[in-house]
Amino acid sequence: MLRLIDLTKEYDADGDPQRRVLAADRLNLEVTAGEVFGLVGPNGAGKSTALKMICGLLLPTAGRVLVNGVDVEHRREEAQKYVGYLADFFSLYDELTVYQYLEYFAQAYKLAPNSIPGRIVEVVTRLGLESKRDASISGLSRGMKQRVGIARAVIHDPPLLVLDEPAAGLDPKSRHELKQLLRGFHERGCTIVITSHILSDLEEICTTIGILEKGHLIRVGKIEEILQPAPATQPGAPAGSRVIRIRLSAPGFALEPWLTARPGVNHVATSGLGTLFQFAGSDADLSEMVKALVTAGAPLAAVEQPGLSLEEAYSRIAKGEVM
Repeated sequence: MLRLIDLTKEYDADGDPQRRVLAADRLNLEVTAGEVFGLVGPNGAGKSTALKMICGLLLPTAGRVLVNGVDVEHRREEAQKYVGYLADFFSLYDELTVYQYLEYFAQAYKLAPNSIPGRIVEVVTRLGLESKRDASISGLSRGMKQRVGIARAVIHDPPLLVLDEPAAGLDPKSRHELKQLLRGFHERGCTIVITSHILSDLEEICTTIGILEKGHLIRVGKIEEILQPAPATQPGAPAGSRVIRIRLSAPGFALEPWLTARPGVNHVATSGLGTLFQFAGSDADLSEMVKALVTAGAPLAAVEQPGLSLEEAYSRIAKGEVM
């Protein structure tokens, strides 16, 4: 659905052509249809620049963007039929009602006139804006305005939705509702490219993550690859140790002393019904230990190797730690 080929963007620094800033440096990326791709990075990393080039709002210095096989720079109007875009700082026409606003953009996207009323009803219903259909945009809350912005982005039913910091400024309830909306678009087959500084939100909805630093894509992978299990972190842990968590279904079993007495177990820590520890044994050793635990009468609920959070993974990758 989306392909970046050596995509590069340079700017004059403070208007001085002798000083160049490289906002995007030979970005190469493929996002397949149906993915939710999260682009992560600090302010100034080039995320918004990349999204604007994807949407044809900014021309690259070099390289290409293909959307559904269409070159964005050379066939911009055709490519934009496939893209819905919501900027990080977007504005609405406050003097219009929600219906009038969506009608205006439906006409701008050259939808067939007889299809526009039905399409507006469909989008308004999907975005939960039925009660605001005839309301003035100026009187809407921040969360509702965000919904109207997304409604405008999808009014022409694009297969690719590009969202730059859509959760910025939203309260927790509105953020939760936004995630539900995006899950709905994903379930209907929409491909989504999204940036956010709220990494826990991206962790919940993304299938793939890309990490951008100073214009470079330093890591791209499936979310489960990025959030790979955490290695041993305790000082003095034996080489090859890993973190294991055992959860019990009921209290009463003295799991911590039981584990402490086992070979290969270090740094045991219990919180509630869950116990974390470092384990230096093999998978076969772990299997034998679990069997012994069940035989000892422990009410076992789960044995798991916990992964990193996206925030932890991003921090480690950005610092250059091997993952």
